Amino acid sequence: MVTQAFAQEAATPAVTHDAPVDATHADPTAGTHATTEADGGAHASDVFPPFDPSTFPSQLLWLAITFGVLYVLMSKIALPRIGGILDDRKARIDADLAAADASRQKTDAAIAAYEAALAAAKAKAQGIANESRDAIQADIAAKRTAVETDLSAKVAEAEARIGKTKAEALTHVDEIATETAQTVVSQLVGDVSADSVRAAVAKVSKE
Repeated sequence: MVTQAFAQEAATPAVTHDAPVDATHADPTAGTHATTEADGGAHASDVFPPFDPSTFPSQLLWLAITFGVLYVLMSKIALPRIGGILDDRKARIDADLAAADASRQKTDAAIAAYEAALAAAKAKAQGIANESRDAIQADIAAKRTAVETDLSAKVAEAEARIGKTKAEALTHVDEIATETAQTVVSQLVGDVSADSVRAAVAKVSKE
């Protein structure tokens, strides 16, 4: 940017060197004015241009233009791209969280189903065990009853057979006793009737 001070400083030497000075019409104070202008130009050139008050309007103008351009670039290009990136990242994060939550729910459902199936299997196994135990106990009871009945029948049959054998033995004993008594009495006192001897033996057996 070319400031007004620099323009004046550049224009002053041009006028001084290009226009011839007439000695007869020369201003007596021309040297003084030239010296003053030279000193003023030197003084103006010592100020840093951004700090020169005469350049503030142009600096503010360019600042406004630069700010406007940067604002347009940021609002139309940079910020939408950044916003899009953030929205995409948020969408991916939300999708990942939703997928994780869905997986957690599926896992919880699978665990609940497994626990329910395990409980049902345990209950079924317990029921089968109880049924088997009851069936075995009933079978054992039936077999024991059958064995006891068979043993009772065999015992009764054996007792009947023993009673019959005993009765037969007693019958033979009476006969043997009668014959023996008849023989002994016959040898002692002579012949005795078999009926009287049998009656005597029966009387003794009853006593």
